[in-house]
Amino acid sequence: MSKFNKHNLLELLMIMLGCAIYGISLDMISAPNNLTDGGISGISLLLRHFWGINMGLSSLLLNIPLIILGYRYMGKRLLAYTIWGTLWLSFFLWFWRLVPIISQLNLEHDLFLSSIMAGTLSGIGLGLVFRYNGTSGGTDIIARILQMNYGISSGKVLLICDALVLFASLSYLDIKHIMYTLVASFILSRVMDAVQQGTTSARGLLIISNKYQEIAKMIDLKLDRGFTYLEAQGGYSKHKRPVIYLVVSPRELPAIKDLIAAEDPKAFVSVIKVHEAVGEGFTYKQKQRHFLIRK
Repeated sequence: MSKFNKHNLLELLMIMLGCAIYGISLDMISAPNNLTDGGISGISLLLRHFWGINMGLSSLLLNIPLIILGYRYMGKRLLAYTIWGTLWLSFFLWFWRLVPIISQLNLEHDLFLSSIMAGTLSGIGLGLVFRYNGTSGGTDIIARILQMNYGISSGKVLLICDALVLFASLSYLDIKHIMYTLVASFILSRVMDAVQQGTTSARGLLIISNKYQEIAKMIDLKLDRGFTYLEAQGGYSKHKRPVIYLVVSPRELPAIKDLIAAEDPKAFVSVIKVHEAVGEGFTYKQKQRHFLIRK
């Protein structure tokens, strides 16, 4: 089997796993404790409450027009992954209802704990689906399209869609359950973004200093980190001067600040949050960390 096919297989398996986690969150926590959900899942809960329609069936039928919409904006591969995720989510929404553990876990006495668990599990499940280039159907398709075309965070899009469905859910739920569902939706958006973006977080630094050579030398000697010179020009002075750019792990940030202050207390430093860093020193060939000893 080729490397490409192995990678595709991994993506399909992780999308299936994400749908399983998301489905068990809805069946095991949200539905038994009268917590609704956003998007298609929330509408499925509405249909289940008023007409007793199976959530797996309604989820599948409601996803058909959204899949047609996705066909226009998404490539064949992403569309195939979306259909794969939609089918597995519909399956697990039906399957988990047959497992005895569903009826054993009753957290109605603690809605706060229920909302935390629902948001966390749903966030992990959807985060895995998005991380491996799929969707579970529903408003995930809209979130994926907006993310691809406009760079909007998928977690934020889902949070907005959830709020609209939650408003409609007031027709059968009281305000207390709606508020706890909002807590779950907020946690979902945060956890999903964290899972999707990865755990290899980092900090990017832009360093402007007349002593850039001395600072760069110390970065190489003390931190064993690579750096890049960016050509820049002062807006007021019009003087050309290199700017140091480097990426470090969060735990290295205090050390790099001390290093810069020791060489040039007047240096200008801009710290940028980097959601994910891929490459040497982060995802492979990680260098040995050194403690910075200030002289």
